[in-house]
Amino acid sequence: MPAIETIGLTKRYDGVTAVNELDLVVEEGEVFGFLGPNGAGKSTTIDVLLDFTRPTSGTVTVLGEDAQRESQSIRRRTGVLPEGCDLYDRLTGRQHLRFVNESKDADDDPDTMAERVGIPEAIDRKVGGYSKGMKQRLAFGAALVGEPELLILDEPSTGLDPSGAHEMREIVQEESARGATVFFSSHILGQVEAVCDRVGILHDGELVAEDTMEGLRNAMDREAVLTVEVNRVPEDAIAAVRALPGVSGLTTDGTTLSAHCRDGAKAAVINELEAAGASIEDFGLETASLEELFLAYTGDRPSRPIDKPTVAAGIDAAGERTEGHR
Repeated sequence: MPAIETIGLTKRYDGVTAVNELDLVVEEGEVFGFLGPNGAGKSTTIDVLLDFTRPTSGTVTVLGEDAQRESQSIRRRTGVLPEGCDLYDRLTGRQHLRFVNESKDADDDPDTMAERVGIPEAIDRKVGGYSKGMKQRLAFGAALVGEPELLILDEPSTGLDPSGAHEMREIVQEESARGATVFFSSHILGQVEAVCDRVGILHDGELVAEDTMEGLRNAMDREAVLTVEVNRVPEDAIAAVRALPGVSGLTTDGTTLSAHCRDGAKAAVINELEAAGASIEDFGLETASLEELFLAYTGDRPSRPIDKPTVAAGIDAAGERTEGHR
């Protein structure tokens, strides 16, 4: 049973189509990266999953339940870290975590949770004195309360330094290892590439790509750079490699050769070098990064300036909706 499934999901705001006929399946237990430029419809999709806004048309199922009819049950089973999470300045970190425990009927130890997200020394301080990164860590801890079956993380590394972002990724991997599904929305592509099993790319409200990293690379038929270290470079090897089908370029630096080639040409490059009398001492492959793939799918498309009205919605520490204005 999928953890998340949308069929024909469409959401319009005052003539603007934020999400258009979205068919999306996130399997139980996977870490799914949800990507898109600003205005692509990512936040709107998350709002619909949590029933904070209703779709114009289409169906949405989360953890096997209807997202509209069973929204309260879904929220109890889901941990949410929204972008721009609202916390209460006059409450301490401990009070926040206790509040979320009560709202989810959980009994997680606040000290253990604070230790896990890296703020043990601040748990009894009022949140109004927290830095942005500390607030993000606390909000992440609140999302983890009750060992949720599903984690929805919207820009989870906001405000975190590199060490904090690394710790966040480790926790995501730990949650996945215990069986949780993670829906990970971020514009920091390196983080998505580091933790996600599959990636979906949303653009102008439409899913333009959905696959593993390797699948995306293959679908784009992107070139990779094959670097080969040899004991010597035979005179006729350079011309022979350059003449191979699928090789678009070759550079040399002493006994190191770098060939730009399609997937099918990689083995042929090595075979040709060996046939010319070179001994292969080492080789490596640099494939297309997620950023390159992302730009390939979205870079030549104009982005819509908004994906929702200017009335913004946040989520408080208990996972409930609060309204405000940007």
